[in-house]
Amino acid sequence: MNIVVGVTGGIAAYKTVHLVRLLTKGGHDVTVVPTEDALRFVGLPTWEAISRHPVTTSVHDDVAKVRHVALGQAADLVIVAPATANSLAKMTAGLADDLLGTTLLATEAPVLIAPAMHAEMWRNRATQANIATLRERGVHIVGPADGELAGGDSGPGRMSEPEEIFAAAQALLTPGDLLGVRVVVSAGGTREPIDPVRFLGNRSSGRQGVALAAEAAARGAEVTLVAANIAGDVLAEARHPAIRIVTVGAAAELADAMKREAVEADVVVMAAAVADYRPVEVSERKLTKESGGVPPIELAENEDIVAALASARRPGQLVVGFAAETPEDEVELLERAHRKQQRKGVDLLIVNAVGWERGFETAENAVHILGPGGVDAGVASGSKRLVAAAIWDAIAREH
Repeated sequence: MNIVVGVTGGIAAYKTVHLVRLLTKGGHDVTVVPTEDALRFVGLPTWEAISRHPVTTSVHDDVAKVRHVALGQAADLVIVAPATANSLAKMTAGLADDLLGTTLLATEAPVLIAPAMHAEMWRNRATQANIATLRERGVHIVGPADGELAGGDSGPGRMSEPEEIFAAAQALLTPGDLLGVRVVVSAGGTREPIDPVRFLGNRSSGRQGVALAAEAAARGAEVTLVAANIAGDVLAEARHPAIRIVTVGAAAELADAMKREAVEADVVVMAAAVADYRPVEVSERKLTKESGGVPPIELAENEDIVAALASARRPGQLVVGFAAETPEDEVELLERAHRKQQRKGVDLLIVNAVGWERGFETAENAVHILGPGGVDAGVASGSKRLVAAAIWDAIAREH
């Protein structure tokens, strides 16, 4: 999504740097529009570095591109953080004496503001009247919080934390098309023990599955995330009141958990990378070189979990599978995907090419989405959260 972040002249501008980072990390294209006063608190190079876009305050730059209105026209959301008492007054009056003012007047996108000022200024009748007017016009407001202010004062007027503003922005950008839908998502990679210290596994970080769970929760779903060996920093992205996390290790544990959780689910998404094989025997002690020679490890095939879920699904339940392939080209990728969709019996299949430097353990992904009957339901690429959004768009159309 295209997001404009307006920054006005308050000390809380330093917190907006983190907000912009959260937005860009979430896969959004962010343009920062500071006022001249805002640059007294955080300099232009910082905004350009964190947003990865040129930054200006003037309506006289890029005149040929009509930048003073183009930014607002192209925006999917405009955020003003911090929004000072002065900027609130200017917004209410419709003043457009700088690039942020013209952007706000030119946009038809939702506008989210995060007020920040001293308590006396926030309580002032003029400020409260401005806030009331902006609310009536449909402007969304987050905060301010009650807490420590500049100069050692305390009270209402502290800008909300970046995470709270980010959550409010995500809510405005995310459709509520999964409200009340019960979803089970698996993520991560299974590990099949060889001995107490070794295992057979794969390189899946779980990022795509976690992004799918987070996106579903943001759209209103009740989500169970079955997490197989996911690092804590990755799993942290699934912290949401609507997400319940069940942790598993080996493929058999994942199969039991998915079958149990799928009973009441409306949508089952099998994004975890399951080890195809497991050792027939697991040594109770570490295998060592002292035992003599290379120990033979006999393998047995693990259950095809997603095929079992598809064959047992109840009427109206949607089962979504994933396939990671190493094809020569796109033609071979899609041929494999169609065969796998038919073999496993899933409603939708998400397929991506993987390799040493793509697919696994990366921040971005590129997938093909096959709908019922192998119909091409689209492609998606970019951050794994953006890919997750495209996948849920396809699922929502079928559900």
